[in-house]
Amino acid sequence: MHISLNFHPSEKYADEKLLKIADAYMQKIGFGEQPYLVYRHEDAGHPHIHLVSIKVREDGSRIDMQNIGKNQSETARKEIEKQFNLVRAEGSKAEDNALLKPIAVGKVSYGKTASKKAISGVLSSVLFNYKYSSLAELNAVLQLYNIKADRGGEGSRIFKAGGLVYRILDKEGKAIGVPIKASDFAMKPTLAFLEKRYVLNSSEKTFEKRRIKTEVDTVFLSKNVDMDRLVFELRKEGIDTVLRKSDTGQLYGITYVDHITKCVLNGSMMGKNYSAKGILERCFETVKTQEISKVKKMQCHDISEHGIPVFESASQGLSAKVLGELFKPEWQSDNLPGALRRKRRRRKKRGGSELN
Repeated sequence: MHISLNFHPSEKYADEKLLKIADAYMQKIGFGEQPYLVYRHEDAGHPHIHLVSIKVREDGSRIDMQNIGKNQSETARKEIEKQFNLVRAEGSKAEDNALLKPIAVGKVSYGKTASKKAISGVLSSVLFNYKYSSLAELNAVLQLYNIKADRGGEGSRIFKAGGLVYRILDKEGKAIGVPIKASDFAMKPTLAFLEKRYVLNSSEKTFEKRRIKTEVDTVFLSKNVDMDRLVFELRKEGIDTVLRKSDTGQLYGITYVDHITKCVLNGSMMGKNYSAKGILERCFETVKTQEISKVKKMQCHDISEHGIPVFESASQGLSAKVLGELFKPEWQSDNLPGALRRKRRRRKKRGGSELN
């Protein structure tokens, strides 16, 4: 038996999640106890997996395959789409169909294009593809495109009414232009809509956060890792690091945006080592370790005239000549002092040994 499970082009999931989807599907169509193989393919315009199994049970009986595609498989598909928050194969709106092709979305520049149209293009690409579970995580992605979803201050009228507006940001990250209400967009990306996405997306992250942790840990295997180096190396792996700083420039938050798995994670939710404080401490430790190794490193340059190795401290900058003098042995005469010679002679006269 050969079955192909095809996914939406935006659904580039980790292997662990695909295996769980495959297991759930096989259970639902009655092949849960059968041996089967799973192959992941990306040789088409959409990601898909192949399932290969046999229809003969261990006891020799045969599994009925009559109308399995129309009945068991169709039911399993609908249940799995809901269980794993997948893009549904049917009932998509015209706006969602545009996602079948990659959308070239760039940063929004105020005044260059119509604000509403520019924001709508970014929202169409981000809201249905990325896995965010809070407004802060969503804004971590939108910030990359110079957009912010804003509820207003806690005492404001829009906040009390549960409203939401979208703003364009300038190069300094400050709001510019007139805000646009969420309800004015065709897709209605209101606060109520986002809260539903939070619930759906929160269960997805256990599959994808392992990749972010692995990439962060890999960077710290290198020496002299600072924040700039971390941001640069993660970006090469498709992960943007959004840093939140106070007005004084103090880093207090960090969010990881993985453009491969479309997962957005706050550092503090991933564990201490991946929070802003933990990352700063790890950066400090790598630099500190490197400095200590420099201080301890002693390079052998020469052998002195007395056969003593001469070293030069990398940290203190002592010359070979100075250290050579420090290691130089004191000169000693082969002659014994007169007092010691007289003492030996007196012992000899008394018949004593010359040895002490």
